[in-house]
Amino acid sequence: MTRNVFRLPDLGEGLTEAEIVDWKVAVGDTVEIDQIVVEVETAKAAVEVPVPYAGTVLSLHAPAGTVLSVGEPLIEVGPADGPADGAGDAEDPAAARYREEERAGSGNVLIGYGTGHARTGRRRRGGSRPAPAPADPTPAGRDPRPAPAPAERTPGVPHAPRVISPLVRRIAQDHGLDLAAVSPTGPRGVILRRDVERAIADRATASVGGGAEAASGAAETMARTAETVAGTAATAPGASESAPLRTERIPLRGVRRAVADKLSRSRTEIPDATTWVDADATGLLAVKDALRRDRPELGIGLLALLARICVAGLRRFPELNSSVDTERAEIVRHGHVNLGFAAQTDRGLVVPVVRDAHLMTTAQLAAELTRLTGLARAGTLPPAALTGGTFTLNNYGVFGVDGSAPIINHPEAALLGVGRIVDRPWVVDGAVVPRKVTQLSFTFDHRVCDGGAAGGFLRFVADCVENPAVLLAHV
Repeated sequence: MTRNVFRLPDLGEGLTEAEIVDWKVAVGDTVEIDQIVVEVETAKAAVEVPVPYAGTVLSLHAPAGTVLSVGEPLIEVGPADGPADGAGDAEDPAAARYREEERAGSGNVLIGYGTGHARTGRRRRGGSRPAPAPADPTPAGRDPRPAPAPAERTPGVPHAPRVISPLVRRIAQDHGLDLAAVSPTGPRGVILRRDVERAIADRATASVGGGAEAASGAAETMARTAETVAGTAATAPGASESAPLRTERIPLRGVRRAVADKLSRSRTEIPDATTWVDADATGLLAVKDALRRDRPELGIGLLALLARICVAGLRRFPELNSSVDTERAEIVRHGHVNLGFAAQTDRGLVVPVVRDAHLMTTAQLAAELTRLTGLARAGTLPPAALTGGTFTLNNYGVFGVDGSAPIINHPEAALLGVGRIVDRPWVVDGAVVPRKVTQLSFTFDHRVCDGGAAGGFLRFVADCVENPAVLLAHV
């Protein structure tokens, strides 16, 4: 086996660099193929990276906190016991298969270098023992029979699905997905990450009518989280007014830097304008409560209803579901609605994207919003779920604020903000009565439309909030 330098792999989704968060190994450790050696943080997610080689760690090329570009050296692995009968001279087949998946062009390749099926050419982990002879006992729990090569398939005989990426296997396991039921699109029947994500999405769409009792609505969950955070901050040690202040320098990295770059670009490139209106949300809350009471299995909350209203509004005002191509001096009106929604997590603000929201029912929107919110808070959102949005919904009312002039999520052209819903005096049929009122704010790119379209969209949203029956004429 030769000395192998493993470089930071192509992270997909246009990502070109990552920050080293934590090394899982040290110089001198013995590693095997597919072993997680480092955790890195990109602008979109925290990722555990496995190594495509087996042997002894000779060098870690950068300490934790270092930002590396794709292709820079990450870790160097050498022979564990020196060359053994030339078995390690050839290139690791797992590493070759990794490059095969990247060449397949999945677009979502983050990690994945070995396979759990082909183990005949790898060393056993743990110290400097020589390679076991055929008579050696088999480790507990390991099948003593050699695993068949992935290419050896007998027609009519069941075989294990061919999965190269350990991340793909982990995503499938986390979602309880049977890989044997997944249709592969990779070369020679390799199951790629996009295949698993498509299968998960298809299953969620098919089962949206049941098993969603836990989906109490992303907006309500965010509200409870905000209240918990606020209470914790008020009682946290060191929160006293007498606590001394100190100057800190916090590196602008990872998600925080990505957010800063995107917002700065938005403010620099987009001539935005904001308009707002107060709306009586009593009717919308009544619909939400009725659905929760009569059809709790659907899990439809406030955010899902607002998402449905936004999709209907974009159908009516398609110029707002667009972006500006500055290089070609064109306005691009999208033929689909990929609805982003702001979600606050421990790693900062992220905007997961509900793809093809215009094709979903309200119940399907509720299920997808709940799923993506859970993944965002767990830090396991795939980068593909954070890109490609065409419009953003921001329910900042969960933080207890009434209004905002939000910054457009570049390169989109518009963003709807929803403030808190509170009791306020409201005139109904000539009488002042208490009603549930919210402030809706709408920020738009003035290049794609004028105030007429923006005002029309916002008024349509307000009308639907005040009288949800209006939606029936537009769905």
